[in-house]
Amino acid sequence: MFSPTLSNPDIDDKQVDKLREKDAEKRKPNLDRAIVAKIVKKLKIPFIADHEDKDVADQSQFSPLDLLDYIYAVLHSPKYRDTYKEFLKIDFPRIPMPTGKRLFWQMVGLGGQIRQLHLLESDMLNRPITTFPIGGDCMVEKPVFKPHKDGELGDVWINEDQYFGNVPKLAWEFYIGGYQPAQKWLKDRKGRELSVDDIRHYQKMILSMAETHRLMLEIDEVWLW
Repeated sequence: MFSPTLSNPDIDDKQVDKLREKDAEKRKPNLDRAIVAKIVKKLKIPFIADHEDKDVADQSQFSPLDLLDYIYAVLHSPKYRDTYKEFLKIDFPRIPMPTGKRLFWQMVGLGGQIRQLHLLESDMLNRPITTFPIGGDCMVEKPVFKPHKDGELGDVWINEDQYFGNVPKLAWEFYIGGYQPAQKWLKDRKGRELSVDDIRHYQKMILSMAETHRLMLEIDEVWLW
């Protein structure tokens, strides 16, 4: 890579060292080159090793982050999970190859949204759907979900006086791996007072899981298994 640079008499050794350091800092994807080559051939678009060198909206090439988002979408497909549930219990998941550019970018978009939700980085999380209407000491005692009449929403009581209102039941019961985050997060804080930041964080968690569920259903509409 440096042979043209090294042959240039106008560039001194210090500049060469800086160029080498800059090259060493570049991300090197931990991906099987043969698999990447197959995807390149399938999609008929080039692969770029560092996603920071690529515009998010650019679909003329794909990056490791795009592949991650594609995989993330596949793994959040309810039909995929149901079809391969027995296999997923005993081995690593096998990801189907994208069948074309249109489907690939649709899945990348959905997977990226879910990834940002799980990292609590999505702009969607700035509009909470739950409330925390009653003041108090905010002490977590024994978290309890009490459903509303419609059964779809409910209140999560953290003590006798205070609760998170309008919590979707599906978010309260939502599983990620073997855990139910909405329940575990509060149980892990039993005997502690929730700060303002804690309350906002929990509201973002609830919205994250509700939106994840919505996007999972969209994935199955896009990918016809």
